Amino acid sequence: MSNLPKTKSIILEEDGECLRIWFNSPENRNALSMDVIEDLAATVNAINNDPSIRTIILRGKGDIFCAGADIKGFRSNYQSGKMNTREVSDQNQKMAHILYNFNNISQTTIVLIEGAAIAGGMGFACIGDITVSTSDAQFSLTETSIGIPPAQIASYVVQRIGLSKARQLMLSGSRFLGEEAYRMGLVHILVDKSEDLEEKALEIRKNIRRCAPGANAATKEILFATQLLKREELMSFAGDKFADCMLGEEGQEGIASFIEKRKPYWADQG
Repeated sequence: MSNLPKTKSIILEEDGECLRIWFNSPENRNALSMDVIEDLAATVNAINNDPSIRTIILRGKGDIFCAGADIKGFRSNYQSGKMNTREVSDQNQKMAHILYNFNNISQTTIVLIEGAAIAGGMGFACIGDITVSTSDAQFSLTETSIGIPPAQIASYVVQRIGLSKARQLMLSGSRFLGEEAYRMGLVHILVDKSEDLEEKALEIRKNIRRCAPGANAATKEILFATQLLKREELMSFAGDKFADCMLGEEGQEGIASFIEKRKPYWADQG
């Protein structure tokens, strides 16, 4: 596994082909302080495209996922007279960069939700490739109730659940449970209790190990390109990714293993 950064606000645990990332400030409900954002940014930069890591699991310590931004930090940093509008905007855009980079990371990401996923925490729930929640976890977008917009997570919420539903949730601050989050497509898998999260994660990891890591990374790029490129550009982009994989090591091994009726080498990892 790659050289992992030293972190202050999150815990990194190596587990075979998987890297576990833990939010680790349960005393403030795993709030997204700038230290957390910087630790996440350093971690993502270190592990992106690392072939030894095939899966990333994001979870919160203390039986809670993440209750959103560090509101006390907003008061002491942004509203103390130390920063002007441009500087506050620049700080807010750091959140945009980590959301983008985590969303687009080459590995397959699993987000495990329990307790609560509020505001920015719900944003991270929306960028997991596979998001699993307990049925009683609490979700909400509370930003407007304290006089600010859900600025950087808005696009990811819209992509996940659609514009109409996002408008309802953001403009009313509605609170809802994991069961409704599952029905609206915000989370992919629902479990009864926190103890079931790890069992489900192990099952998902087993399935991911059947997939070639390079092919998964290319698939993520194509999926995101469907939202950005015009049809002709997308056809070219997808064709190039297909050709690279087909003629690459994984493609040749995958086709050979199918014809020879055996498992490809990546299926035996982990």
